[in-house]
Amino acid sequence: MPDVDRARAWLLTVDGAPQSYVDLDAPEHLEFEYVRRLGHALDVLVDGGTPDVVHLGGGALTLPRYLAVTRPGARQQVVEFDRGLLDLVVEELPLPDGEFTLHAADARAWLAAAPDACADVIVGDVFGGSRVPAQVTSSGYVREVARVLRGDGVYLANLADSAPFDFLRSQLAGFAEEFTELAVVAEPAVLRGRRFGNVVLVAARRPLDLPALARRTASDAFPARVEHGPGLRKLIGGARPVRDADAVPSPEPPEGAFGVG
Repeated sequence: MPDVDRARAWLLTVDGAPQSYVDLDAPEHLEFEYVRRLGHALDVLVDGGTPDVVHLGGGALTLPRYLAVTRPGARQQVVEFDRGLLDLVVEELPLPDGEFTLHAADARAWLAAAPDACADVIVGDVFGGSRVPAQVTSSGYVREVARVLRGDGVYLANLADSAPFDFLRSQLAGFAEEFTELAVVAEPAVLRGRRFGNVVLVAARRPLDLPALARRTASDAFPARVEHGPGLRKLIGGARPVRDADAVPSPEPPEGAFGVG
């Protein structure tokens, strides 16, 4: 069941796994390492102005709050499957000023019903417990993402895996079918296969300033590495996209991988 620590800084946990951290006094503060990397990608790779942003997976709305401060005027839609969680978050954690539309819906179903080319950014952070559900891991899902994004749009996703990276490699192979620019961002120890961890996937159909993103993530309090180009192609190797009929959730994390504290 969801649980929220009652303070100005809030930690949301679901079934003992940390889901979101929100500082109501400083919504621009991003606590979790992978969320910081998503924030860096939003800052560096998304052109200025007031983008149309779709968040697949809501949690405590950490990134929507961040964008409301860093991109005032951004139009944001948040899709969260758990209506009870969404109601709890809205009741306990008031939203900052900004244009938010909240949807209690399945991410894949909502995306399938969305208009063509309606989003500048899609952020995928969909987890069932501690695993990415199968319905958002297939090439069919990738095609829906490509359809809903505008031509210069950016897709960002939070994934989790460990060596030999069978899941991550299949995800990259799927996105390579629709997107010309791909990268992953993760802690070096994760990319070297030394431990299980979060990996941020970046996809676009236009060149991205990945060197700038690499500089930003390397200088963070929790340094990360950006892998793209030949290194990424080597990582993908002979992996194949996953069709809907064969899709499976992301791997079960080892005990304690995403524990609190």
